[in-house]
Amino acid sequence: MSEKRRERAEVLYNKEIAARIYSMWVRTEEIARLAAPGQFVSLYCANASRLLPRPISICEIDAKERRLRLVYRIAGKGTEEFSKLLPGESLEIAGPLGNGFPKKAGASFLIGGGIGIPPMLELAKQLEGERQIVLGFRDETFLTEDFLAYGPVSIATEDGSAGIKGNVLDAIGGYGLRAERIYACGPLPMLRALKAYAAENGMECYVSLEERMACGIGACLGCVCHAKETDGHTNVKNKRICKEGPVFEAGEVEF
Repeated sequence: MSEKRRERAEVLYNKEIAARIYSMWVRTEEIARLAAPGQFVSLYCANASRLLPRPISICEIDAKERRLRLVYRIAGKGTEEFSKLLPGESLEIAGPLGNGFPKKAGASFLIGGGIGIPPMLELAKQLEGERQIVLGFRDETFLTEDFLAYGPVSIATEDGSAGIKGNVLDAIGGYGLRAERIYACGPLPMLRALKAYAAENGMECYVSLEERMACGIGACLGCVCHAKETDGHTNVKNKRICKEGPVFEAGEVEF
C-alpha cells in the first residue's frame, strides 16, 4: 500500500459519459505518482454539512502529468456536488487508499460490472500477458472504447441492447482463453459467481469489494467483511475493505 496524502486537486475535466455517470480528471501533487490499479481516493465535499468523504475508485493514472481519472456515479448529495465542479475549480482529496490488484503475467480475464468497470481500466493498461476483457452492464454502456487498446472486449447487457444478452459469465463462455486468473470488480452476486467459476476451473481469482465507508483508513470498522483468518487488528475473522482491501484473493474472504 502506498503512502497516503491529503491535498487539494485541480479539476481538469468533468463530464457526464452515461446517465448519471461522470468522468473527472484531476491534477494532484503526489497522489497520482503513488497510486496503483485497484486503489481508491476519498473526495471531500465543500458543503460542511457533509462530513464524511466519498470513496471513489481510480480509473486511470497519469503519473508523469500528475493526473488521475475518476469515473463515478451520482449516488447522493456528495457525488451530485462533485458532478457540478468545473475545470479550474478544486477539491480536497486523500489517497491513494487501500491495496490494489497484484500484477501477474500470463493469461487473465479482466471483468467489470456496472460502476465496478472503471478500476479495471488502469489494470488493463498495466497488466502484462494475454487479456480478455469482459464488461457487464444493465443497459447503457460506458468506457467500452477505452478498453479496446488493451485487449479483446466482450460486452454483456441485461436487456440485450449491446453485446450479448446476459451476464459476464455468459460472455466468458464464448471465449477459448485458458486464463490463469480472474481479476474482477462489480456487484456481489457477480463476484460470488466468478469466485465459484474460478474454483471450478482451477484459476486464481482477485476481487475488488465495494462497501459503504466512513473513515476510509480502517479506523472506524464500518466496512468489514468476513474472512477465513483472524485479523490482527480486530482479533476476529474480519477484514477491513478500505484497509486490507478493497482487493482480496477471493479465497481470503466470504461474501
